[in-house]
Amino acid sequence: MTINTSPTPEWIDPMRRNFEALRQEFSIHQDHLGELTLGDFTHIFDAASRLEKMLDTSELATNSHDIMNVLTALRGYAEMLREDIGASHSNLDAILSSLLESVQAAHNGSTVQSGNQNRDIQSDPGFILAVDDRQENRELVARNLSRIGHIVITAASGEEALRALEQSDVDVVLLDLIMPGMNGHEVLRRIKEHPEWRATPVIVISGSQDMDGIIECIEAGADDYLFKPFNPVLLQARIKAGIERKRWHDKEQQYRLQLERNEKFIRATFGRYLSDEIVTDILERPEGLELGGDLRRVSIMLSDIRGFTSLSENLAPAQVVSMLNRYLGVMTDIIMAHHGTIDEFIGDAILAVFGAPQYRDDDADRAVKCALAMQAAMADINALNEAEGFPAISTGIAINTGDVIAGNIGSERRSKYGFVGHPMNVTSRIEDVTAGDEILISESTLQSLKGNYLLGRSEQINVKGIDLSLIHISEPTRRRGIS
Repeated sequence: MTINTSPTPEWIDPMRRNFEALRQEFSIHQDHLGELTLGDFTHIFDAASRLEKMLDTSELATNSHDIMNVLTALRGYAEMLREDIGASHSNLDAILSSLLESVQAAHNGSTVQSGNQNRDIQSDPGFILAVDDRQENRELVARNLSRIGHIVITAASGEEALRALEQSDVDVVLLDLIMPGMNGHEVLRRIKEHPEWRATPVIVISGSQDMDGIIECIEAGADDYLFKPFNPVLLQARIKAGIERKRWHDKEQQYRLQLERNEKFIRATFGRYLSDEIVTDILERPEGLELGGDLRRVSIMLSDIRGFTSLSENLAPAQVVSMLNRYLGVMTDIIMAHHGTIDEFIGDAILAVFGAPQYRDDDADRAVKCALAMQAAMADINALNEAEGFPAISTGIAINTGDVIAGNIGSERRSKYGFVGHPMNVTSRIEDVTAGDEILISESTLQSLKGNYLLGRSEQINVKGIDLSLIHISEPTRRRGIS
């Protein structure tokens, strides 16, 4: 759409005749018109005076942006006047209709007609920000959109627009490009770079019809581009689409925040009973909640405080719980730091597994390093115990490696992520013969290790019909060997 700026445009004389006819007819009826209607006529005559001045000073071909603003004002106020007083003042209505035809004729090749002005665009009320340096344009947009239920705030500059966005939750921005100070391009860039504003639809309304500029706006994130003088019905349709996009985005954002809150709640709640890996597995794979399991190669660690039953008989219940919670708290942190899965606490015993639900190549090594770290932490635990008058404690740790069934075990009403298989029983048998401050590993664990460790004596035992070859293990060294 381009302005017809030929040396003697055909629309100029009809436009001037319409201005003159409108002034004459207005003088006849002005005493019987309301204040708002009088104000609309004032805007039309002001725009007419500006346009005639441009025609007289040959600005028609050099100042198309200002001419577009004038034509926008003429079209907008003429359409509103026809809607308000057309039925009761037929002569004024006829002149205003002719004036609109002249405005339309000012656009070469335009196919947009004014005959669809009565079309009803149903839209949810929105909160609209109209940004334009010309007051009449801001008032025109505000009047048009307020009539159909929208709430409209205006800004006379780019700086004022950004302040409005900081203070209000805007559904759609109507943005002029050519403004003094911060222009529309810069406002658009800042909106789309702001994390809280970037989803706000921006409709550029400008008298500039430079195709490169239009492409630049679309690439910068503008949702639409309308030329001045804009078609009010088309603008309403664009706003309706923008409001719907914004509302869908807001709902999506609410759902996302709700999901994040739910995930935090699940992690905070179940993280007290399950390892972080199991909680993550449940969140990322909901099918993991189904009963069943699969075969996994894991390293099983079972630790137990030696003589805890007899120790607890000499303490008050509250003291027993306090001492036990301190021990279990420290050990839990160490196990989780080594990516172990705590299967359960059995009184003062801890059953943990390395290799499920997430397998790693170094599962056996991490189990051993975890056991060494647990034994190393006993000195600090006992120092705190003795400071509070509690007895010193020692723990024995057994590690075994083998194939188990890992998965959700139980019923539809109550289940847990657990492990079933012969290696679980073997680990328990190893733990039965482990002394305080000792770490015993099975031959299968030894064969699975990749790191270098200081190995102590090995021994053969038979527990309840199970022949076992066990190895004592100490801190890692440069070379693995039996001392």
